[in-house]
Amino acid sequence: MEAFRIKEYGRQQLAQMYCSDIAPESAWKKLKRWMEHSPGLTERLKALGYDRHTRSFTPAQVQAITDALGEP
Repeated sequence: MEAFRIKEYGRQQLAQMYCSDIAPESAWKKLKRWMEHSPGLTERLKALGYDRHTRSFTPAQVQAITDALGEP
């Protein structure tokens, strides 16, 4: 398996890395819930330009997610 890299990822692409055993849309819903329940993560992502309509995460946003949730 390839080592995880901080780079731009589509939201379902990143979600599938965290939840590879479920469908992409379900994986995204699960990752979104984890993000919402992680203290301070939503605010940090918003400061980095994220909003609920975003289809991909910038490298800085991916870093914030992995800082909060760990690497997939």
